Amino acid sequence: MAHPTQLGFQDAASPVMEELLHFHDHALMIVLLISTLVLYIITAMVSTKLTNKYILDSQEIEMVWTILPAVILVLIALPSLRILYLMDEIKDPHLTIKAMGHQWYWSYEYTDYENLGFDSYMVPTQDLAPGQFRLLETDHRMVVPMESPVRVLVSAEDVLHSWAVPSLGVKMDAVPGRLNQAAFIASRPGVFYGQCSEICGANHSFMPIVVEAVPLEHFENWSSLMLEDA
Repeated sequence: MAHPTQLGFQDAASPVMEELLHFHDHALMIVLLISTLVLYIITAMVSTKLTNKYILDSQEIEMVWTILPAVILVLIALPSLRILYLMDEIKDPHLTIKAMGHQWYWSYEYTDYENLGFDSYMVPTQDLAPGQFRLLETDHRMVVPMESPVRVLVSAEDVLHSWAVPSLGVKMDAVPGRLNQAAFIASRPGVFYGQCSEICGANHSFMPIVVEAVPLEHFENWSSLMLEDA
C-alpha cells in the first residue's frame, strides 16, 4: 500500500515485482553514474581555461565514447528482456480468473468453478468502515490463494480499461472483443490495491481493484461459502 511522501515503489508481493524492483535499482545506479560523470565533465570544462591538446583530436577517446554506451545499453537490455519473458511465462496455473471491465466497475468469474462470479464496485465514502481506504475499497474482493500461480484473463465490455495491481507487478489492458492474459504468484498473505490504469470515462477514478491473498485452506472455505450463497 502506497503512503504519503513515498518516493519508491510499493513493497513487492510477488516474485516478478521483486525482479522489477531489482532492475529498477540496477538501471537507476547506471543513470546516477552517467549523470555524475557528465556533471563532472561540464563543471571541469566551465571552471578551467586550460585545454588538453590530446582531447581535441583523439582516436582512442572516440572509440571509448562509442563502445562504452553500447556496453551500458547491453547491461540494461539483457536483464530487461529476462524480466519481460518471466512476466509472459504462464505454466500450469492453479487458478484462472476472468476479469471483465465495465463502466465503471469490475466483474470477476472463477472459471474453474461452475457458478462462482461477482461484480466488484467501489465502496462509497459514506459507507466506509474504520480502517478502509477511500476510493480504493470494494464491496467484493478478488480472493486468491497465496503461493499459487494465478492466471487472470482480462477483457472489457464497453471501452478500454486496464487491470493493474502495482504490488503484484501486474498491469494488463482490457480491450473489448479481445482476451488478454496475465499471471502472478502472491508470495505472502495480504490485501493489495490497484486501480483502472486506462482513462475510460467520467468515473475512471472510481473503479478500484482489491486482491486479497489468503492461505489455500482459507481460500477453499471462502469459495465454498460463495458457492453456497450462489
